[in-house]
Amino acid sequence: MPAPFDPARLLEVLGRHDVEFVLIGGLAGALHGSPAATNDADICPARTPDNLSHLAAALVELRARIRTETEPDGLAFDRSPEFPAVVELLNTTTTAGDLDISFVPTGTGGYDDLAERAVPFDVDDTRVLVASLDDVIHSKRTAGRAKDRATLPVLEALRDELRGGARLT
Repeated sequence: MPAPFDPARLLEVLGRHDVEFVLIGGLAGALHGSPAATNDADICPARTPDNLSHLAAALVELRARIRTETEPDGLAFDRSPEFPAVVELLNTTTTAGDLDISFVPTGTGGYDDLAERAVPFDVDDTRVLVASLDDVIHSKRTAGRAKDRATLPVLEALRDELRGGARLT
């Protein structure tokens, strides 16, 4: 049975293992102020050898497993640093809820691209780089999935509000 979503714990474990990443997706939107609900965390980690080792250690501690619809507890996978080096996307379930890892999120150039515009947030006692709201919106628009299209009006309204004015259409 999947564990309840505990984003503070997920982020704390990643931080304690010194994983360099940018938080993306719905949780990033929520930290910017979006009321849209999310039930997972999405990250874009740096793909350096050292960082892949840090990420692997965090995945071991979180007992990460590949998330599938047919196996509620997920499937075992190689959590060594070499495995993330050869994949683009990992959808996992962990002891702190679902964690999706995307090395090059749709519409972005990956970690370095996102990190230069990312905004630091404190989540409990963990400092987290969060994708800019513009990057979250752009990635969701580019991905074009129904669930992403559904949240775009909320995210765009939030962006307009944060910029101090309503957008005229």
